[in-house]
Amino acid sequence: MVDKVVVAGLIGLGAAILVGTGEFLLHFNMTGYSSKIPYHFFLDISRKRLIWGHFIAVLAAPFYLVGFWHLYQMLLPSGGKLPAAVALLAGYGFIMGTVWIGSRALIATIVQANTPENHELIASYQLYNESLLQVIRVTTLLMSAGFVYLVLRGATFYPTWMWICNPFFILLAVFLIYFFWPGIGKFIMPIAMNVTYTLFFALSTYYAFHRQAEL
Repeated sequence: MVDKVVVAGLIGLGAAILVGTGEFLLHFNMTGYSSKIPYHFFLDISRKRLIWGHFIAVLAAPFYLVGFWHLYQMLLPSGGKLPAAVALLAGYGFIMGTVWIGSRALIATIVQANTPENHELIASYQLYNESLLQVIRVTTLLMSAGFVYLVLRGATFYPTWMWICNPFFILLAVFLIYFFWPGIGKFIMPIAMNVTYTLFFALSTYYAFHRQAEL
């Protein structure tokens, strides 16, 4: 019988890969992201890329929540309310992230239109939508702290060393790769959070499968 926790982990992994693919189509620019002009990198993104990237990312993003149910199940043996709090924090952050990713094609279209109202429109976008990105970063930090605490206690389905592979540390590693090796980092920086969860769900699903095989 196929284990539901393993399947949920695979769904979360698939969501991370698909959302990452969509976000890569929306964001990746070979010239980089160092321009002082807001969202300047969108000028080189074709309409076809915007359409494909938008729908792939937005339609796949809700399946992240299945992955966080998987996370909850992997933490559940520790007992108490913290496993649920960790999963709910992660899920809440990614709901905000879905709203944010759903707005990227729109801001790209605004930037490419280059109308006299662009300055005000971009400022409004930064207030209403870009601020949501900070929510997912904060929730990732908080849920990672809870994850580390639970795993170090040794009462989860994860090996104790897995604490170091918490999402915040993986995300930090992505930023460091971009800083020290920009030639490589520029390919993963635009999809940093999805790279983070691709690695995290891959490891988590492996241990869920390993646990099931031992039963």
